[in-house]
Amino acid sequence: MEILKLAANDLDSLIQVIRSEGYQLFGPILHNGAITYGEIETPTDLPQGWTDQQEAGQYRVERRNDNAYFGYAVGPHSWKQFLQLPQRQIWSASRSGEDIQILEIEEPPVKLAFLGVRSCELHAIAIQDRVLAQGDYANSSYKARRAQLFTIAVECTTAANTCFCTAMNTGPQVRLPSDLVITEVLTSDAHFFLIRSGSPQGNSVLKQLPSVGASEAEKQEGQAAVQQAENQVSNGRRSFDSSDLKTLLYRNYDNPNWDKVAERCLSCANCTMACPTCFCSTVEDTTDLTGNEAQRWERWDSCFTAELSYLSGGPVRADTRSRYRQWMTHKLATWYDQFDSSGCVGCGRCITWCPVGIDITEEIQNIRVQEQK
Repeated sequence: MEILKLAANDLDSLIQVIRSEGYQLFGPILHNGAITYGEIETPTDLPQGWTDQQEAGQYRVERRNDNAYFGYAVGPHSWKQFLQLPQRQIWSASRSGEDIQILEIEEPPVKLAFLGVRSCELHAIAIQDRVLAQGDYANSSYKARRAQLFTIAVECTTAANTCFCTAMNTGPQVRLPSDLVITEVLTSDAHFFLIRSGSPQGNSVLKQLPSVGASEAEKQEGQAAVQQAENQVSNGRRSFDSSDLKTLLYRNYDNPNWDKVAERCLSCANCTMACPTCFCSTVEDTTDLTGNEAQRWERWDSCFTAELSYLSGGPVRADTRSRYRQWMTHKLATWYDQFDSSGCVGCGRCITWCPVGIDITEEIQNIRVQEQK
């Protein structure tokens, strides 16, 4: 696989080529004190020179001492907001006398491109593909949006304290297919991107860029930068052995630790809203006061809401203990039975954006300790 070099000053050429191909390009932006995702038109839209500091229940952005474009980890939002829309109208209906008309809402075709997709997020998209785009119950909206997606992945060269991708085998090096993969290299006297193609579409874009062949020394600089991020995660306190998570949780369905975490959990659903793989949704029907107009909407939901498991007579999971256990056990254990992989990619968002700082990696360790008593 040929690895090319693109000067940092030529990043705009990549952005403009993508946009000229008819894609609506989204990437990281600095918005309301956080690095989120928004539409990108030029490199000035990117959070150049900014990074993030994260801990359980804590997040802040601060200035870096350099001009890195991608020198941060992940923010509060994931790419799923553009693929599995937070809410969308499914149909509308109107009545005139005895005549009832139902109109299915068809979304116009959209070509999306994502700039700055981390390795853990590529894994998250692949997980959602198995849930929402494959099998007998595919989500038509997700499937249509996903079909034309163009991804520009970025290998991590820095990690947050809440990252645990190495434990989940999802990063920081990009190993899953992506149309383009870039690695940002920034030294005292150079700033450039190593760039490689992973698809015919990516190769077509790459041919239009003012890139040159990368030297062995430059490739080694890129490898060293990614290795630095991997060392940060692997040597961090949230690194753990994930090889037995499925059997561990199956053995501990009645572990007393579920009661302890329930004393702190607010059932606020922040973790599921921030999670890049959670896919729960519900449908909501509305009518006007006359009963002549009606609409059906699909919107995100969460296993932390009582209504999600409501059956005749009441909710199946009526308390916080059962809801947290459902979320964690599904994410790390039963997901394997349903979709042949873990539902967690180690991005750490659920840790950072939990208002009370519940840490899924700590809860795993707490269950291990409690099991041995």
